[in-house]
Amino acid sequence: MTDVARRNWAGNVAYAARRFHRPSTLDELRRLVVGSDRIRAVGTGHSFNRLGDTTGDLISLAGLPPTVEVDRERGTVTVAAALRYGDLATRLHAEGLAVANLASLPHISVAGSVATGTHGSGDGNRNLAAAVAGLELVTADGDLLTVSRADGDRFAGMVVSLGALGVVTRVTLDVVPTFAICQYVRRDLPADRLDAAFASAYSVSGFTTWRSSTIDQVWRKQLADQPPPPADWLGTTAAEAPLHPVPGLDPVHCTAQLGEPGPWHDRLPHFRLGFTPSSGDELQSEYHLPRAAAAGALAALDGMRDRIAAVLQISELRTIAADDLWLSPNQGRDSLAIHFTWIDDAAAVLPVLAEVEQRLAPFAPRPHWGKVFTLDRSSVAAAFGRYADFAALLTELDPTGKFRTDLLDRYFPR
Repeated sequence: MTDVARRNWAGNVAYAARRFHRPSTLDELRRLVVGSDRIRAVGTGHSFNRLGDTTGDLISLAGLPPTVEVDRERGTVTVAAALRYGDLATRLHAEGLAVANLASLPHISVAGSVATGTHGSGDGNRNLAAAVAGLELVTADGDLLTVSRADGDRFAGMVVSLGALGVVTRVTLDVVPTFAICQYVRRDLPADRLDAAFASAYSVSGFTTWRSSTIDQVWRKQLADQPPPPADWLGTTAAEAPLHPVPGLDPVHCTAQLGEPGPWHDRLPHFRLGFTPSSGDELQSEYHLPRAAAAGALAALDGMRDRIAAVLQISELRTIAADDLWLSPNQGRDSLAIHFTWIDDAAAVLPVLAEVEQRLAPFAPRPHWGKVFTLDRSSVAAAFGRYADFAALLTELDPTGKFRTDLLDRYFPR
């Protein structure tokens, strides 16, 4: 972050911080934390709400050394918190390694993605935070704390932390051997074939405008040694040219399609690292529901199809495997994620969002922590089985509220 980067990526949040900092050493960061009564770290600014905002000091870790340390014996890599996934991926691939999953954008920072429970897609793929084997963070008193899976259940509460437990400086991730992916885009999937589509490949996303009963596009990312889908795959037709998820937008920003094989990091994201995926003139929301409730949840939203479509750019449907992280939207349950990319008009979107949440309420929706949502605290507390445990951990590690924000105070009141 520089002095002029005082808004989030989408531009809908102007940070309220009184001071902005970009420390270049760990000691400088620790002094900043000790000397501030309110402080937050911000990554690439891809949160659409005020989770990363503060009235105190806002810091970027992009000035710290961008270290990448591979430990082949343990099957891990330890990286600087501010490193973007796309930059990490190219380094890992050169070493013959990979992470098992990536989000749709490779532009997001490792620590920020992990802290908010950000995810990719795949019936067998857990979210990005589930790959975390260790963390290093600066606590409220300026101490440097190192934690790992060896710390047991407590560690599961510290990974998806919303930035509320300290400033994460380094993250250790599990790695796997590098692999290749082919991406095929199919059109007009019948809605009753969605489960079969999700189960058909390594990572699958469905895109819908909610203007018809079919899924407009299916992005099928399969291991390169699998045969291509047949011509009549699940009643769809093959895209004859590359597509963008949002109808009418230029696909030049998107990763290669048409079955062209490529390394994992050039296919699992929807967008290419070298391009800005859009102007950022948008709002985003996302809700994670039990996979078993997918059909019911989608049917509930079908009843407001026209209202959604009127303020929508595109909606994405994905599946994510269960994990054990306390504040993960996928804790304890395989999930369907329903994502909305809205137009950049909060006054028009928020009433529609309220109805979406009302219709999804019977299915215990869990919000993506970095997106726009209006669920009340009791609903959020009921949806996350380890909510009370995290609230206690938050009080223990940050008793004075140094890392708190208005949004945190709303959902985890003192």
